[in-house]
Amino acid sequence: MISPAPNKNAAPVAADKETQKPSNFLRQIIEHDLAAGTYAQRRWAGSPGDAAHHAQGQPDPAKIRTRFPPEPNGYLHVGHAKSICLNFGLARDYGGVCHLRFDDTNPEKEDTEYVTSIIDTVRWLGFEWNGAADAAPYQASDYFDFMYRAAEHLIEAGHAYVDEQTVEQIRINRGDFSKPGVDSPFRARTPAENLARFREMRDGKHADGAMVLRAKIDMASPNINMRDPAIYRIRRATHHNTGDKWCIYPMYTFAHPIEDALENITHSICTLEFEDQRPFYDWLMARLSEGATLPDGRVLGGLLSAPPPHQYEFARLNLTYVVTSKRKLAQLVYDHKVSGWDDPRMPTIVGLRRRGYTPEALHLFAERIGVTKSDSWIDYSTLEGCLREDLEAKAHRGMAVINPVKLVLSNWDDVFADKGGASHLEPCTQPALPHVAEGQEPPPARHFTIGKEVWIEREDFEEVPPKGYKRLVPPSIDASGNAVPGSKVRLKGGYVIECTGCTKDANGVITEVLATVVPDTKSGTPGSDSVKVKAAITWVGVADGVSAEVRMYDRLFSDAQPDAGGKDFIESLNPNSLKVVTAIVEPSLANALPDQKFQFERHGYFVADRVDHVQGSKPVFNLAVGLKDSWGK
Repeated sequence: MISPAPNKNAAPVAADKETQKPSNFLRQIIEHDLAAGTYAQRRWAGSPGDAAHHAQGQPDPAKIRTRFPPEPNGYLHVGHAKSICLNFGLARDYGGVCHLRFDDTNPEKEDTEYVTSIIDTVRWLGFEWNGAADAAPYQASDYFDFMYRAAEHLIEAGHAYVDEQTVEQIRINRGDFSKPGVDSPFRARTPAENLARFREMRDGKHADGAMVLRAKIDMASPNINMRDPAIYRIRRATHHNTGDKWCIYPMYTFAHPIEDALENITHSICTLEFEDQRPFYDWLMARLSEGATLPDGRVLGGLLSAPPPHQYEFARLNLTYVVTSKRKLAQLVYDHKVSGWDDPRMPTIVGLRRRGYTPEALHLFAERIGVTKSDSWIDYSTLEGCLREDLEAKAHRGMAVINPVKLVLSNWDDVFADKGGASHLEPCTQPALPHVAEGQEPPPARHFTIGKEVWIEREDFEEVPPKGYKRLVPPSIDASGNAVPGSKVRLKGGYVIECTGCTKDANGVITEVLATVVPDTKSGTPGSDSVKVKAAITWVGVADGVSAEVRMYDRLFSDAQPDAGGKDFIESLNPNSLKVVTAIVEPSLANALPDQKFQFERHGYFVADRVDHVQGSKPVFNLAVGLKDSWGK
């Protein structure tokens, strides 16, 4: 799933028919632009830069350029996974390049911890960026010098001014949806006055919040975002990349279009909440791409290459039983409602990864939910189904007993008298994968033993069975007074056994289930079919079973939309989202590597915990997903 190097000979159409993806409005836009040659004349100088920089380069080898521009102020979540797969996937499919860029224009909330995590996440999902496997991500802060230059360009051309109103005055004078805004008393300053004031801001001669640089557009615009938005503010804060070089920082809405243009982005894809910002995006691109004649006769050349990038919006991911607000996720972490950002119940990608999700499952999920212009809710079961589908063919099988009770085979000594009696352990094998694709090398079989005592699930024995129960039932007397023998079942991969009863403690709790082994019925031997049974149950031998910590995870919230309509999402926390049990697992599972996935037969898919599992000495497994969707049933 790595983005390929651009193919200079690729036709300006979608990928070949064998890899054709389901169409959506973004693919249709890209295919139209490629057919029309909208960006065919662009040049690329090998690195981001202004119009003069790219003019010295070669024709751009990338048919399209997209970007994934996270702000490094938190951990990425499942919604970001959709955006990553979309942007990198479109670039891959259309002979393009996707850029990874850190939108680090807010120095107070960003940290290198998040930078490292984001890089690791994109690589884990299987993508490379910026056209080369060893390319460094781009950083918006590397463009601060140009952004400042662009701001002076706007000031000189009469498109921006320094406003010294208070924040409250600016808010009031902006108006609302029913009332136009009021011009700032500082709006009529000359470009020279504004330029001098802006340079004072840059040089630290004014206090934080004392003034801002605003674009001069239209205070009566029906789109409030076009009522002279702020584009620079004074903020004395140390930046993780530029240190204390700057005491003024660009606003996101100003910086983002410039970043796209410097990087030659063709299709700037974002979520619907930015739709109202698109007019400013286009306004800014037009002002910085075209020249301007000043009152004194000087001509300002265009700073950015044409044609400029264009913004397109798609519906963000709304997933049931999940919150994706960074603020709310942080609250869960800092209030210790979860164990950390990588808690397997969290929708963060580090959390999903620890839960057992695979890159392939997230790719499948992103493809399955598609891309639309309208908001809708995706049921969490869709995400779980993608993981099941991916793990079904590759997760090795194993037996684990989650709620164990001991089963004693009382005739074992006699049946195996010639092999040591009670001490005899009979070797058993089972395939690691029941179905292997044609041409695929099957993995080595699992090996374990059966002896006089084994562990079974407590629910596999019932003294008074419900209707239709097919597992272990003791002998009984029917309504006619006739003796009914105990039921027979197969210990999977082992022998057929017949239940003879149970023992209990003083409180009536069952401490052992009793049964006899039926000789010559071992799985895989000629006599295995001599006795027909209605059920096979999983088990683990007492002699070689390994104690393991198993964390049974469920959905973090019990409400499908925990934060909708102003609800307090904390009140929707599911009190049963985590149960920790001590289980017994077959010996093959004790040697699992951290992050290795398995299907615990009959229970679901599990993963050896990436943090706490220690191979061979401290098995710790997390429930990734059940074998079927049983939520709320």
